[in-house]
Amino acid sequence: MQAQALPLPDDKISETMRDYLGEIYRLGQGEAWVSTTALADRLDVSGPASVRMVRRMHKAGLVDHLPYKGIQLTPVGKKVALLNIRRHRLVERFLVDVLKFGWDEVHQEADHMQKGINQIIEDRIDQLMDYPTTCPHGDPIPTRDGVMPEFNDIPLNVVAPGNTGKITRVKTRESKKLQYLAQIGLVPGVPFALVNRAPFNGPLRLKIDRDEQIIGSELAAALWVVCLPD
Repeated sequence: MQAQALPLPDDKISETMRDYLGEIYRLGQGEAWVSTTALADRLDVSGPASVRMVRRMHKAGLVDHLPYKGIQLTPVGKKVALLNIRRHRLVERFLVDVLKFGWDEVHQEADHMQKGINQIIEDRIDQLMDYPTTCPHGDPIPTRDGVMPEFNDIPLNVVAPGNTGKITRVKTRESKKLQYLAQIGLVPGVPFALVNRAPFNGPLRLKIDRDEQIIGSELAAALWVVCLPD
């Protein structure tokens, strides 16, 4: 299968640029403007270093950059970002399903490992795992042409009590949170019923199979779900 070529020569895009573009996409969901401060915080780099890289990417046509507004991906930059995210999520899947890492261990390992992977190896990993559609945390894996599948899910903390549904993804990189969620069984694919939620951002009471779990609103915001029709 031949992927559509990038409109910018691949060798003109450094690994650091790819990392920046991927994080810009994650922070802005591919559409919103992202501040250089937020980007620097996410990548754990200094503000000046972030600004220098943004200027380089702007010059290369990968991002738009407006003072006091921030950064937004161009169509070319968005495609590069999605291909970077695809490889990262495939590697995470490989680390969990094949190498038996915990889902709380794989983000940084995938960051390192994906830099040594070319298109041929990526395709073999994809084939070996029978073309997975999500990463271990439930996030969708973009297609080989750089298209992000649509998910119509919402965070659990906005769901009204009485609703039932299924957990689709967990949006946190914090290892301890991932360990805890796995321990109490709140992982992608698990059905739930929201029994009650205390007022003023109070804790939520969930029924999972025959068990009940109580979680705080902060943790509930990291759990994304689809609800069954009434």
